[in-house]
Amino acid sequence: MSVSHSSKLNKLVREQYVKLPQGDLVQVTYVWIDGSGEGVRCKSRTLDKEPKSIEDVPEWNFDGSSTGQAEGSNSDMFLVPVRMFRDPFCLDPNKLVLCEVLKYNRKPAETNLRHTCKKVMDLAKDSHPWFGMEQEYTLLGINGHPYGWPDNGFPGPQGPYYCGVGADKVYGRDIVESHYKACLYAGVKICGTNAEVMPSQWEFQVGPCEGIEMGDHLWMARFILHRVCEDFGVVATLDPKPMTGNWNGAGCHTNYSTEEMRKEGGLKHIEAAIEKLSKRHDYHICVYDPRGGRDNSRRLTGHHETSNIFEFSAGVANRGASIRIPRQVGQDGYGYFEDRRPAANCDPYAVTEAIMRTTVLNEMGVETKDYADN
Repeated sequence: MSVSHSSKLNKLVREQYVKLPQGDLVQVTYVWIDGSGEGVRCKSRTLDKEPKSIEDVPEWNFDGSSTGQAEGSNSDMFLVPVRMFRDPFCLDPNKLVLCEVLKYNRKPAETNLRHTCKKVMDLAKDSHPWFGMEQEYTLLGINGHPYGWPDNGFPGPQGPYYCGVGADKVYGRDIVESHYKACLYAGVKICGTNAEVMPSQWEFQVGPCEGIEMGDHLWMARFILHRVCEDFGVVATLDPKPMTGNWNGAGCHTNYSTEEMRKEGGLKHIEAAIEKLSKRHDYHICVYDPRGGRDNSRRLTGHHETSNIFEFSAGVANRGASIRIPRQVGQDGYGYFEDRRPAANCDPYAVTEAIMRTTVLNEMGVETKDYADN
């Protein structure tokens, strides 16, 4: 197996240092999205006492020229804390803090998509939007080959791996279960996990989350996943199609409802929202991956449980459609629907913002409205 050198270090030695008392001092790890719009970065500092709320965590800064977010001649970027979690790596009372990134002029960095998402969520707050996102990912060795796959070949065809059990069916369950427990400890709203259709591919679900907290919790879950994989010496990729050929891609299916959809008779509101989405398909495809749809074009082929990227479709219990209405929702007449188009490497802020703009704020076309700051 191709694992990192660091993973082979004696972890028991580390444990004796983690257990050392630290008095009233607290280690706070600041986490942010870098200039790629896909990667996360972090650095830590000491606070004199345990922060009880996000307001107790001070702003900080970093060198944006080293993260693809600034030029060297004007490289200081601001880290603005927005949500705090318990630290599953350094343990209580230490914290993980998700941050927005601002440029030198206090304007949001190009990959700070939380800023506009928050404005849209505030405008639509009376609709009480709930989201649940299904994050698929693939475990790789550090050589870029799927973890557990034969070095010079392929595993057997897809079929026995989805929700599989057994050493010949699943690869890396220790990583998955460690990530799950770490998220629970941190306070991330993780709600499930399962092995996926392609071997070494997994999924975890986060939600239900209301409004802006969806993006916050999914980004922190991603950070924790990468940190857990670091300890095990493997890589988690969110590439929407990590292996070409007859293998499933990786998405981030997004479940969504408003308060009126969740009430009796809500199906008519679900159908109205889907009708709005059908008229704005191109806009959504452009924001459902970081490259304006180019990543998703490798995944949304109409095969392997996906819709065709060029066509909008919807149906009850249809996993080959753009939008799936769960069978139970169709029977009950209320609930939620699933947008199956977002790619695994989507920005959840961009996805949830787009859904709100179309279904609640009633925007049309490919252009978006610029809403003033409150």
